[in-house]
Amino acid sequence: MSAKRFSFTKFIYTFLIVFLIWYAFTTSLQPAELVTGIVLSLVVAYITVVNFNCCDPILITPSHIIYFIQYFFVFLAALVKANFDVARRVINPKLPINPGIVSFETKLQNHFAKMVLANSITLTPGTLTIDVIGNKFYIHWIDVTTENKEEIYKEIAEPFEKVLLKIYGSSK
Repeated sequence: MSAKRFSFTKFIYTFLIVFLIWYAFTTSLQPAELVTGIVLSLVVAYITVVNFNCCDPILITPSHIIYFIQYFFVFLAALVKANFDVARRVINPKLPINPGIVSFETKLQNHFAKMVLANSITLTPGTLTIDVIGNKFYIHWIDVTTENKEEIYKEIAEPFEKVLLKIYGSSK
């Protein structure tokens, strides 16, 4: 078992995220509140940074911001489409469903990117990520329309993965 190490870069990222969350809840620029937020964020970041070791921070560039926005709209489109599909099936119970478990291989190598993909799939109604083993995703799908791995990948993951590859690349 490897020893957990302190990473200053992860500490800064963790501090910034915790402080932004603090600020979002307080929305105050009062000096006392800012100092309290900074101190508490430093303490929380220091305590938790060694436990947050799933991923390395990425350098956020202007192109990353554009891809994050693009990902939001890709996810939103998939979410709306899936909600209408499931609602249609609920309203009209005569529509056939063929639930089953399917799998596909991802091109993503970054663990955090895989987690984002898994959660995006789960958050769209009609699909649920059951497990991720290596690069293989196992998904429960409300209506399995094909058993062809490429078609399954295109239907469930490709829109998300195209953007995630631009953000996180294919390196670990």
